[in-house]
Amino acid sequence: MPWTQVCCCYDGTFPGFLTCVFESYVNKEEPVEFRTPDDPCCSLYPQRTILTHENHAMRVYRSLEGKLGRVGRDLFVRGFLTCLPEKELWLWRFLRMGYSQGPSFLRNLTDPTVDRVRRAVQHLNGEAHQYKGFVRFSDYHGILAGEIEPKNRVLPLLRPHFRGRYPGENLILHDRTHREALFSRPEQWAILPVEDVQLGPPDEAELAYRKLWRSFYDTIAIQGRYNPKYRMGHMPKRYWAMMTEFQKDWDTALPEISNPSCPKKQPLV
Repeated sequence: MPWTQVCCCYDGTFPGFLTCVFESYVNKEEPVEFRTPDDPCCSLYPQRTILTHENHAMRVYRSLEGKLGRVGRDLFVRGFLTCLPEKELWLWRFLRMGYSQGPSFLRNLTDPTVDRVRRAVQHLNGEAHQYKGFVRFSDYHGILAGEIEPKNRVLPLLRPHFRGRYPGENLILHDRTHREALFSRPEQWAILPVEDVQLGPPDEAELAYRKLWRSFYDTIAIQGRYNPKYRMGHMPKRYWAMMTEFQKDWDTALPEISNPSCPKKQPLV
């Protein structure tokens, strides 16, 4: 007997999505659409509003490694962090394949569902790796604060890196795209939804450090090897707005620090 096709309305969280999976199997319903509060479009399918249930979500999560294998479980979990269009629907199909075929289904690299999820997670991992080098923190009265505009939800992947790199610091990393922020201090951390983070103007010491960093960035460049296309290949332009070395509007706050007798060089990367 075929399952009833429905549109699942949930809160947009990962436990909420796992609850949708649980309810779908219990009620023999096949989700063909997923809707969140940020996506209140009408649907032609019967709508099922599913409230997040932590115990039901944990039952599904505990089953992932046994049904999908460790690699499949990691792909499924990270897939929820991606910017893949209709990611819930692709992950639902991915999960159904794992439940019915076992971990061996991952070897079918030509399958559209496996390929789509793998590519989305590769994009997520690549973006998180780039942000490990492209994030710029500023000191606001003892708190290190930075902002990013990623396509994927990279904060869970960046958290272990920056907490390990700055173990004794209080830091905030604000994701403007997804309106959430990582708050970290030596013994605690949390990723919380935020509408906006107002950091206030930097003090003179912070402005001086920013100017020193931009001076260093310009000084180490080699004029004869200036190559804008090469630079954008290694440092995509969409990251520049949040990087100190490209934010020249602070130059008026302090006098020029670099040696005026040395002409500025064009940066290589």
